Amino acid sequence: MSAKDPATGSMLGLALGDALGYPTEFRSVASIEATYGPWRQLELPRPALVTDDTQMTLALGRGLRTAMEHGPLTAATLEPPVRQEFIDWWRSPENNRAPGNTCLTACRVLSEPGRPWVAASQTGSKGCGANMRVAPLGLAPGLTDRQRAGAAQLQSALTHGHPTALAASDLTAWAVRLLAQGADPAELPTLLRIYVHGNRTTYHADWLGDLWQHAGAASPEAFIAYGWDECRGVLDRLDAALRTPDPETDPCLSVGEGWIAEEALAAGLLCFLLFPEDPVSALRRGACSAGDSDSLACLAGAFAGAHLGADAWPTAWTDRIEYREELLALGALWDAAA
Repeated sequence: MSAKDPATGSMLGLALGDALGYPTEFRSVASIEATYGPWRQLELPRPALVTDDTQMTLALGRGLRTAMEHGPLTAATLEPPVRQEFIDWWRSPENNRAPGNTCLTACRVLSEPGRPWVAASQTGSKGCGANMRVAPLGLAPGLTDRQRAGAAQLQSALTHGHPTALAASDLTAWAVRLLAQGADPAELPTLLRIYVHGNRTTYHADWLGDLWQHAGAASPEAFIAYGWDECRGVLDRLDAALRTPDPETDPCLSVGEGWIAEEALAAGLLCFLLFPEDPVSALRRGACSAGDSDSLACLAGAFAGAHLGADAWPTAWTDRIEYREELLALGALWDAAA
């Protein structure tokens, strides 16, 4: 059975994780615990401010909503509104939460009139800035698997054009989708492996155009296969961590610190899978880590909320999360349509 209101749960969860990890990013576990106490007691800051992770998730969500109001989702309907939302975010005075250089550089080029989006794509960057914002594509109902995959990769390519960024974004959206549809968390790593295997050489040309040529790849298949192979490799590390799970150990020691796309996915999954029925602990574990703590907790929250639904989160936290009304509005839209 699917969770009650999984889209709302996921949108709230990602923002809560983001806010919880905001003050702990760039710090060691020892420093975090010395400042805030034991990791299992981390409390949501006051005020509960989010980072660019949630801001860009909302930008993608708004762009996706606009695109889906105008018929079937295609690259032609998705790219213009998402591009504009990313530009608006780049220009906003609220864009002051230590955003990544890849997003800033790409959005500057996207803002130049007449420039094709592929000119903005940073094909050498596989930072986690693309897959930490992709949850809306796992939550929006009515999409085919091909639409979801193509759109997840395109939204990544607008900023992060490395094949691993594309594959990790696609895989993240698929994980959110599976959980929202009621997949057993214990089966999730196997289901993701099956997805990697089935898509390894699938290049979505109708969504990505000639991106592979801009990246200097030998062929479109070779381009995208590289990204899926790196995702498969980090799933191996996730499987190894889950064979001997240790909730008290920094998840970054097992799967990487999460600054890059595939490691962020694996670390977010590990935090969630260590505590599949205890979402607050999953967020706290991600936030108390030596890596990209806001993004790891953000991803863990997206997964946990999709699995458990809107009621998973403490009301005392959700009542004061930044952008609460917009998070609820997008979640309610997609839950109602589902």
